[in-house]
Amino acid sequence: MATKKNKVKYNLKNVHAAILTKGDDGTFTYATPVAIPGAVSLSLDAEGDSSPFYADGIVYFRSTSNNGYSGDLEMALIPEWFRTDILQEEKDANGVLIERSDITESVYFALLFEFDGDVNAIRHVLYNCTASRPSIESKTKESSIEPGTETLNLTADPREDGLVKSRTGDDTTTATYNSWYRSVYTPSALVGGGSGSSSGSGS
Repeated sequence: MATKKNKVKYNLKNVHAAILTKGDDGTFTYATPVAIPGAVSLSLDAEGDSSPFYADGIVYFRSTSNNGYSGDLEMALIPEWFRTDILQEEKDANGVLIERSDITESVYFALLFEFDGDVNAIRHVLYNCTASRPSIESKTKESSIEPGTETLNLTADPREDGLVKSRTGDDTTTATYNSWYRSVYTPSALVGGGSGSSSGSGS
């Protein structure tokens, strides 16, 4: 990676999803990430609480919880593969997508994406996401065509092993950075007592 460091970030792009399979033995495996073209915006709020404990007239101890993120992914058009593989719509013999009310369990997936930077793009992966079905909306064409968008409501919960998110940093190796969308990156060892960078390979 370059020795220069980013000063700003902008421009969401390269959104991918990789379906997550949870094994009976507690293992997590991911399918190969698949691109979701047409990303417009991504807005995810951190979920969690901060609880103070008071003693000696001060905040003596404060506990915090990380419950992941929730928010919206807006895109030009949700790809058909995402509707069938993740939103669990079914295609009939005539090629028509069918939505049913008896689907009760969500499909979990990793969400990969990046923001441009003035030096390098910052690449992210959220490991344990679910998506709810989008609203149906559009409007009539006026004097000019203004494309509509579709919005997915996303929830990114911590995995059972506590893993929430990873992102590339200033010291990320070139090999890891270049292979970000080939397979879902998972950390194998932390450097510096958990305050440094992590290294690992996709799985």
